[in-house]
Amino acid sequence: MSAVQHHLRARFRWIGDKYDDGGRADLTGWWRDPVVLSLLGPALAGVVPSAAEATVVLAPQSRGTLLGSLVAAHLGVGLVELRKEPGTAADSDAWRTRTTPPDYRDRQLVMGFRRALVRSGDRVLFVDDWIATGGQALTAKALVDDTGATWLGASVIVDGLETPSYRRPLGLRGLLHLRDL
Repeated sequence: MSAVQHHLRARFRWIGDKYDDGGRADLTGWWRDPVVLSLLGPALAGVVPSAAEATVVLAPQSRGTLLGSLVAAHLGVGLVELRKEPGTAADSDAWRTRTTPPDYRDRQLVMGFRRALVRSGDRVLFVDDWIATGGQALTAKALVDDTGATWLGASVIVDGLETPSYRRPLGLRGLLHLRDL
């Protein structure tokens, strides 16, 4: 077990029973620990073999952008926030959007980013905290494909992907698997 995996497991807890409908993951211990924060950027970048080729990190709001910032800073590249239910500020504010398949709460979200932020020559690394249904990551990949940019893969802290067939097209890599928690 790596140092980051050890620290993540030590600072994680379930509120309620993880197998009960009322049970939920409490990630707040991760954000409070400066050691975890110092390890996450390099660790999340390190699990995707081609991450060093990234020109931009794409991460969904809100915890994804926290982590994406750490990874982007480590790689020396920029961050693009993937917004949920984005709204344009003016007619000239062009966005690229798509609707997700149902997520872990069985809701469909419109997600997107400003068109100018991801370009056809970019190499994009997706970063998030947890993956369950894969809906947000699949939508992010479709948006990247729409731009003509290259999808390098998806890096997450916890891989709880419910549909294993999504793992390969997403290039999904995680620091922990749900069963580790």
